[in-house]
Formats: sequence, structure tokens, C-alpha cells
Amino acid sequence: MNNKRVRLADIAELTVGYVGNMAKQYTDKGVKFLRSLNIKPFHIVEDDMKYISKEFCESLRKSTLHENDLIIVRTGLPGTCCVIPKEYDGCNCADVVLVKPNVDIVNPHYLAAYINMWGKKQVENNKVGAIQKHFNVESAEEMLIDLPDIEDQNKIAKVLCDINEKILNNEKINDYLEEIAKTIYDYWFMQFDFPNDCGMPCKPSGGCMDITNDNKNIPKTWKKLSISDICTLKNGINYEKDIKGDKDYTIVNVRDITASSLFIDNSSCDRISLPSILANKYLIPKDSILIARSGTPGSVRLVQGNDNNIIYCGFIIAVTPLDSRYKNYLAFTLKKYEGSNATQTGGSILKNVSQDTLNALTISYPPSDVVENFNTMVKPILQQIAANSDEISKLIHIRDWLLPMLMNGQATIKD
Repeated sequence: MNNKRVRLADIAELTVGYVGNMAKQYTDKGVKFLRSLNIKPFHIVEDDMKYISKEFCESLRKSTLHENDLIIVRTGLPGTCCVIPKEYDGCNCADVVLVKPNVDIVNPHYLAAYINMWGKKQVENNKVGAIQKHFNVESAEEMLIDLPDIEDQNKIAKVLCDINEKILNNEKINDYLEEIAKTIYDYWFMQFDFPNDCGMPCKPSGGCMDITNDNKNIPKTWKKLSISDICTLKNGINYEKDIKGDKDYTIVNVRDITASSLFIDNSSCDRISLPSILANKYLIPKDSILIARSGTPGSVRLVQGNDNNIIYCGFIIAVTPLDSRYKNYLAFTLKKYEGSNATQTGGSILKNVSQDTLNALTISYPPSDVVENFNTMVKPILQQIAANSDEISKLIHIRDWLLPMLMNGQATIKD
């Protein structure tokens, strides 16, 4: 494979997404407005998606997105890149590097793969900013790209897109399965349609309901308890970035916890080296639920798999039920509070979740037999989600192992 090295500015036009105060511009619906948190390697996520009016979007022609454009994250995880798919044509964006490639000489999907694989290292060396490091357009223009001929690029892009399509399909299936589990939760614990002793829905069958102090009906055998009565809470680890360690750990950061899926993708989490005498105090306890304190405050996540070597950062709270049978019930219960005032306190920049606000939260507490029956119902669903997620992790590993070899000619694709 004969590659030539070119500057990104030689094969694409670059600009920056809208930079300015957006607080008064967001609307409940309208044109999707992408931010850094919506950009993941190779794809877009709609977590905490914002919208702007059509009129305001038309005033931001410079940052309007079109199919096959690329977005590169400037802050947070600088260098993270994806291609704009057809369904986002006409949307807009904020504070990202916007790349419009010359498709006659570069395949957009090949370019995104190269930036995600190797461009991030160049980004790391060219970040600026006194407090929060970011990546600017001038640095992006000087990024060096190894470019094979367009035919080879197209072959590599085809492999990439096929793998990514399978990954996205699994993610869509998981979203659907999670919605099924949430629906079961709602029927059982919001509408009180869980089966009674006769196998009939409790409330519609005249189940005994009680009026609690907050004037909400719950079955008489249920309780109203504070989180502090049924769980232990612990904040994660704070550490100096230049600390020297004797062991590698997977660490869950706030950016790994967003407001959509219930499960954390362990494979996408950072690996860090820390002193084991320090890090072992912050291993994620078995059967814990993780809640983000900032970023997307109140977002709830469960960790999948049996990896016992995972820690969590100081901007996350681990909520561990005293009775492990209540883990799934509590996870779905806490998830319905995401973004609500019930789990947040005022902050100067971000609203933050604290142990105090969580401990004071009062929830319905059903009997253990009801919870065990609920676990029986949702267990196969959650197991399938875990299996799909494991396949996603393996596909990502294969993709990230194969792409560099295809790009440097160590592996080739037959016609």
C-alpha cells in the first residue's frame, strides 16, 4: 500500500462549531444541536440532546452539519471523531472542530478512523488552555494523515462500517430490551400491577392500598423508607494525575455515565496505574449502583461482568443496597429521578448530586417476595443485554486491532 502523508487542511475545509452562550437559545424541540458529550468514536449518542429553533439554526450557517462531514471533539476527550450520518444532515453543533472532507480524495469514514486511531496522539500534543485543555482549528489543520489511494480507503471504510453497523444494531437491541425491563418495572412498581397471591394484577384486582403521609397510594405491606435506611453510600477516588502506581485499574469516570443506557460499557473506560493501597479502597462494591454527582447529575449506571478490578472517580457515588436482592429495583427506581430536583443541589456552574440529597430521598420499599419475583422477570432480559454488550466489546476490540494493520499495509483486503 502506497500511502502519502498530507495535512488535514490539504484534504478538507475546517471550521469550528458555534461558540457562545446558549442558555437562552435551547428549545423543547426543533433542530438537534450537537455538543461534545454527544460525540463518541465513530457514532453520535443522543444523551441530553439539546434543540434550537429553525430560525436560530439558519443564522448559524457556518456550523450547519451535512452528511459525511466530520466532527472532532475539542474539550473533554479532544480528538474523538465521528462522521455525520444522513439523519443528522441540517443539524447544528457547538464548540467542536467541523471538518468538511474533499470526498474525491478522502473517504470520510477512513478519515474518521485514522483520527480516532492515531490523530488523538497528535491532538494530545497540541492542546491549549490554562485550565481546561482544548484543541483548536489551527492545530487540527496541521494534523498529519497517512492517505492511501481512494480505492484502498473505500475497502477499509467498508470493513469499518460493517463492524460499526453490527455494534450499533446491538446497541439498538439493548435499548429496546432495557425499555421492556423499564415497562415491567413501571407496571409493577408505579401502577402496582404486580401479581397478587392469585396471580392477578394487585391494584386493578382491589389490592389493599394505603394512603401514606405524602398522599400517594402504596400497598399496605409496603413501606416508605429513606435511601439512608436501605443503602450505604461512598464517593469515589480523588488522585493526583502524576501519582505513580504499582497496579493497573479500570476507572469509571463521569463521562462514562450518561442519561440513557442503564449499563456501563467497561471496555470504553480508562485504564490508570495507581498505588494498590489507595485504589483498593475504591473498588466498586458488589451489587452497587453508580450515580454521577456532576456532568449529567443523577445519572444512574450498573457495571456489567465480573471484573473485580474496577474503581470509580470522586465525582461518582456508589450506592450499595444492604439487601442485594433490591439492586435491580433500586437501580430502576433511582433512574426515574435522573435530572430531577430530588437528587440535585445548586452549584455555581453545575448542579451536583450529594450523599445528603440521596440519603434524604424517600422511596417506596416493597416486600422481598415481590422484588424476587421482579428479578425473575427481568433477569433473562438483563442477561441478554449483558451478552450483547460483551459482543459489542469484542467487536470494538477486533475493529481497533484490525484497522491499524489495514491502514499501514500489514493486512490487505482481497477484491
